[in-house]
Amino acid sequence: MANFASTADLEEKKITFEEIAENVYAYTAEGDPNSGVIVGDDGVLVMDAQATPVQAQKLIDCIRGVTDKPIKYVVLSHYHAVRVLGASAYGAEAIIASSLTYDNVVERGQQDFDSEVGRFPRLFDQVETVPGLTWPTITFEKKMSIWMGKREVQLLHLGRSHTKGDIVAWIPDCKVCFAGDMVEYGATPYTGDAYLSDWPTTLDNLMALGAEKMIPGRGEALKTPEEVKAGVGGTRDFLSDLFETVKKCVADGKDLNATYKETMTVLRPKYGHWVIFDHCMPFDVTRAYQEASGQEHPQIWTADRDREMWAALERDQSAA
Repeated sequence: MANFASTADLEEKKITFEEIAENVYAYTAEGDPNSGVIVGDDGVLVMDAQATPVQAQKLIDCIRGVTDKPIKYVVLSHYHAVRVLGASAYGAEAIIASSLTYDNVVERGQQDFDSEVGRFPRLFDQVETVPGLTWPTITFEKKMSIWMGKREVQLLHLGRSHTKGDIVAWIPDCKVCFAGDMVEYGATPYTGDAYLSDWPTTLDNLMALGAEKMIPGRGEALKTPEEVKAGVGGTRDFLSDLFETVKKCVADGKDLNATYKETMTVLRPKYGHWVIFDHCMPFDVTRAYQEASGQEHPQIWTADRDREMWAALERDQSAA
């Protein structure tokens, strides 16, 4: 049976911190979760906080290489432990998220914490330093503007996608977008908490912004309009191939295990080389199967449910 989730991924990744527009930086690490940084006139905004204070300190060190201004805002693109539990390290004035993301913390924050620590042991280095769940201190419904001096940063909830509460950070003056896990580049979208029926429309809303550069949730920064189109298009193609395959299986009366086998057969040739493909697919197919069967909202993942699902699907896959 395949190793559970990312438990075998123990090799440290090379961090890249690069300025992709004036005072706008992309923090990437070979397929690990990305962050974004905006240096304003009197402070810094960080988009996505990393998994633990130890992981966050790596980003802080990069920031301190370009500015000594205080980190005023930490923005959460959505709530998954691997992206938010490092927030305490920044000493920010405010932690900002959508109101739907706040609801996710209330509904499933602790279960998500326990689940993701088991999935990503390398990223949760010194998890004991995490003081608890990360709670947004400012929330909004659809749109919020932050002024970093003369520069406006728009935080936008464009629709349900990777979770119900995902937001993007859009900088109109330089046409840069921080997309979070709504878009991946060379990395497998995780759909375990997704709304697969809504996600393509949300991507349409994202593309309507006219971004010329983009920081995806995982993968390299997209530095041209052509790369942005490729990143969004690749994400869209994966979601379509996943959901259409699963919907057909459900329509044919196949159970989850048979659906998983068929979906892996269809998707692996095209996407199997993408980062965390084998990690994501059991969760992705399970959620797609439930949504295709009429379950609108994602079931809460727990550490026990993770491993029970994995054992059932991967054991059967190994025996095939």
